[in-house]
Amino acid sequence: MKKLFIIANWKSNKTLDEAKDWLNKFSDHLKSESIDLSNKEIIICPSFTLLGFLSDLNRSLNLPIKLGAQDISPFDQGAYTGEIYGGQIKELADYAIIGHSERRQNFNESDETIFKKADQARKFAVIPVFCIQNENTTIPENISVIAYEPPSAIGTGHPDTPENADKIAEMVKSKYNTQFVLYGGSVKSENVKSFSDMPNIDGFLVGGASLNPSDFFQIVKNA
Repeated sequence: MKKLFIIANWKSNKTLDEAKDWLNKFSDHLKSESIDLSNKEIIICPSFTLLGFLSDLNRSLNLPIKLGAQDISPFDQGAYTGEIYGGQIKELADYAIIGHSERRQNFNESDETIFKKADQARKFAVIPVFCIQNENTTIPENISVIAYEPPSAIGTGHPDTPENADKIAEMVKSKYNTQFVLYGGSVKSENVKSFSDMPNIDGFLVGGASLNPSDFFQIVKNA
């Protein structure tokens, strides 16, 4: 049975109270329904303001969840106002999303900047979840987790086909010797199984559907 990464990208959403409510409701779902999580790595990626709070709450609830950051500074510690460097992230999270198309588009992030972020993540033993938009996206060396997210599928309700996503995942694995390729883009509980059944897809980066704990639980359950 292959390992599946199921990542919730909350983007710029949720207050402290809303995050607490989400985690408590997700905990209730896990307790009320017995599902096999032995091959599933559940990762929540909230805003930076929520990482410390969720780290403590997750520990108190004793949930099978890990945390990730939605970004990471391309710089080490120092005079970089507004940046969160890798050493700070590692205290609270094990993963960091890097190169998401929203950051490429809205913040004009270049390949050079994104590659620096990947280097900083590895320096501090934070696992990069490196996002690509297609098979031609440039990928740095030694990336173990890649997330294929076609921009046309993000938040549109029009996902890629499982067959095409699997084809791209196979190409990426062959070209870059990457161990895990995830799919992201309009992932829902109704279609998640059709993607996880593909031989080269190793999990999901979930956006809008991760904001509701019941919806996200069904994705975890059905994957």
